[in-house]
Amino acid sequence: MIRPDFDRMITDWRGPVLAALIAFIAALPGLMLLPPLDRDESRYAQATAQMLETGDLVDIRFQEDPRYKKPVGIYWLQAAAVSLVSDAEARDIRAYRIPSLLGAMLAAAACAWAGGALFGQRAGFLAGAMLGATFLLSTEAGIAKTDAMLAGAVTLAMAALARLYLAAREGRAPVRLHKLLFWLGLGLSILIKGPIGPMVVISALVMLTVWDRNARWLTRLGWGWGLPLLALMVGPWAIAITIASDGAFWRDAVGGDLGRKVVGVDESHGGFPGYYLLLAPVLLFPAALLIPAALSTGWARRAEPGVRFALCWLIPTWIIFELTPTKLAHYTLPTFGAIALLAAAATTRPIGTLSRRLGAGLMLFAALVISAAAVYGLTEFGTSTAQTWATMTLAFSLAAAAVGGFLLLNGASTSGLLAAMAFGILAHAALAGEIRQLRPLAIAPRLDAALMDAGLHPRQGRVGAPVAITTFHEPSFVFLTGTTTRLTDAEGAAAALLAGRPAIVEAADADAFAAALAARQAPPPRAVAVVSGHNYSKGDDLELTIYAPEQARPLPGASR
Repeated sequence: MIRPDFDRMITDWRGPVLAALIAFIAALPGLMLLPPLDRDESRYAQATAQMLETGDLVDIRFQEDPRYKKPVGIYWLQAAAVSLVSDAEARDIRAYRIPSLLGAMLAAAACAWAGGALFGQRAGFLAGAMLGATFLLSTEAGIAKTDAMLAGAVTLAMAALARLYLAAREGRAPVRLHKLLFWLGLGLSILIKGPIGPMVVISALVMLTVWDRNARWLTRLGWGWGLPLLALMVGPWAIAITIASDGAFWRDAVGGDLGRKVVGVDESHGGFPGYYLLLAPVLLFPAALLIPAALSTGWARRAEPGVRFALCWLIPTWIIFELTPTKLAHYTLPTFGAIALLAAAATTRPIGTLSRRLGAGLMLFAALVISAAAVYGLTEFGTSTAQTWATMTLAFSLAAAAVGGFLLLNGASTSGLLAAMAFGILAHAALAGEIRQLRPLAIAPRLDAALMDAGLHPRQGRVGAPVAITTFHEPSFVFLTGTTTRLTDAEGAAAALLAGRPAIVEAADADAFAAALAARQAPPPRAVAVVSGHNYSKGDDLELTIYAPEQARPLPGASR
């Protein structure tokens, strides 16, 4: 049962703050436990580290290669976070993840703020809490890339727009602060991921205008100063990168990265229409409990301003993503605030029997998928320690489905949702703990540690730098060992070793490496460690041997 003072605990500013706190708690285990991930996270982090090393905050690069796929916003935010709590030399991935955590907290708080105006304080808090606890947002909040902060920026813009829309429907004057937050959220979304934020906003505005047959309220959004503010936020860097790259940024970002995703399947990330709908119960877990109720509410109460606004936020953007050939699970994240609002609105009235049964069924389906993923990870890559975490993942995810589903079926939708969120957050934390223990997947961190143990790491300054490595050319290794790391072949590894630098050679390159050394009449190399594992980016099993240069002081070797 809900405590009698529950509504007092979430009134006014408390609801958004508590929703942000739930997002923080849900995301923190992943942020703290996961090693640097391949490939996108480590590319973002490495490019940010290079910004801090060079002082160039305009031109985005990964080693020598320009990284002209996304705007600069996330790199600036990561650089600020690293400068405040760490430094580029430390290569502590947790510092680079802080903006993602803040983005998730912003999304949860903004969703609660919007929901409070549209459906009441309790529904607003539940919407923000649901959003913050979803598996997808809490996962993205612990990864140093764009998507959690994009969700925060878009949700802020849409929350402010919701309040402006509601004021227009009720004949009230718009609040200037709400206009400011709308334009700030939109500007931040552009700096983070270019056209995605404007696409969400514009498609919602078009659908609202057509549905209401009223465009007059659009004149009250503050265009006269909002557009100049937007230009002030985005324009200086846009001009600077155009000059610095001689226009290459726009060719690569728009004609290359965005164009490939829109017209075809980019990097084999394809999917069928309905792909995101099929994934929704797992990505929204534990809010999957109320997906059927949210859909039913959207249809039955579509004439209500709040419900209509959420539908106009959700439907056009979701359709665009479903029809786009390139598909990745996180693409629909900017719509999750709308789904959370519809689900929270459903709790304000009794939920029908069919929606309750379907919700309990979807929750069980999602819990079984998560459990199967945990079992697969344990079976393929696990250790005895991972077994404990996998067992906890199963227990908590199934408890979320069982307890949440039982309460929902018995008419206690709010209590069921709160219970499901509590167990769901624990399941997510346990899954992060399991992933940390899947040692075969953590090739780069184990290579990094082996270099340290052998006294060969560039940061130790005991041998020449940089490290040369064959085959395993993943960004996580570059991030951990430094910008100058050489991604090379057997010839390059042999040359590095003879030049007094460490070399790491994959088993498939061993013969060519030995032949290259023999051709240079070099003595047999001294191996100090062997790291075996699975490169999940390519699906390959690897065995990497670390060789010390002849002048390095021998230390006890170890296999890892």
